[in-house]
Amino acid sequence: MAALGGDGLRLLSVSRPERQPESTALSGPGPGLCCWVSVFSCFSLACSYVGSLYVWKSELPRDHPAVIKRRFTSVLVVSSLSPLCVLLWRELTGIQPGTSLLTLMGFRLEGIFPAALLPLLLTMILFLGPLMQLSMDCPCDLTDGLKVVLAPRSWARCLTDMRWLRNQVIAPLTEELVFRACMLPMLAPCTAHFHHIIEQLRFRQSSVGSIFLSAAFQFSYTAVFGAYTAFLFIRTGHLIGPVLCHSFCNYMGFPAVCAALEHPQKWPLLAGYALGVGLFLLLLQPLTDPKLYGSLPLCVLLERTGASETLLCS
Repeated sequence: MAALGGDGLRLLSVSRPERQPESTALSGPGPGLCCWVSVFSCFSLACSYVGSLYVWKSELPRDHPAVIKRRFTSVLVVSSLSPLCVLLWRELTGIQPGTSLLTLMGFRLEGIFPAALLPLLLTMILFLGPLMQLSMDCPCDLTDGLKVVLAPRSWARCLTDMRWLRNQVIAPLTEELVFRACMLPMLAPCTAHFHHIIEQLRFRQSSVGSIFLSAAFQFSYTAVFGAYTAFLFIRTGHLIGPVLCHSFCNYMGFPAVCAALEHPQKWPLLAGYALGVGLFLLLLQPLTDPKLYGSLPLCVLLERTGASETLLCS
């Protein structure tokens, strides 16, 4: 080596291919294996969540208070353990998000107020037509309605109603935690709802054809809703927005378009429906602008893993 001199050393240094720097976020298995680990992790979480609903053997329907209480227990256990699955996934893949696990899952204070208000406002704008329809068909006026909503007795009644707790609190919180905070990018957004077909067939709540048609419709609707809340989660970096929107949509249900077509005030209602959809599309990007919510943990993760820039992050 000494006989080569300086020029020889320079020649060797030029001819030897330079080693490419590895991403600081990846130190484990290759991308292919990482993808399979992610798919298996998400699949396991989805099966665990849905399976937890059926660990209790009962001949009672799903809306019976006893069934709801038991399912509360199992679902809360699975949801509480779901972050451990994300932690295990991080260890197996070697991916280092560059932020804490809770922050990555949408539990953070930065930008929390706009994250709680703006996505909910956007969703209410989308439901402008149904909200108008609800106000038209409500026998009480606005003042009486506000009194009912703000009355402590009304809230106390709600908190003792198992169906209300399931639809407005437990289901939105646990589903968004498991299917959004722990499973994005979402692989099975509708798994937690399509299983209802089993109970409908079991208790023969309708004909077989209508049950399957209803299940297919609910599956499609839930898939779209899952994509929407996933969009909110990525764009805001918070879990609170998807949870509140989920709770609101559970309360409203699917818009009663057919009833609106037969309503005495059909044309104002249809105008409200159209205006709501139009304003929603117009305000979707501005009200979910990532600049309103601070740094986005998932977008930081994409950058660290070398993924190309996505429009969701800008």
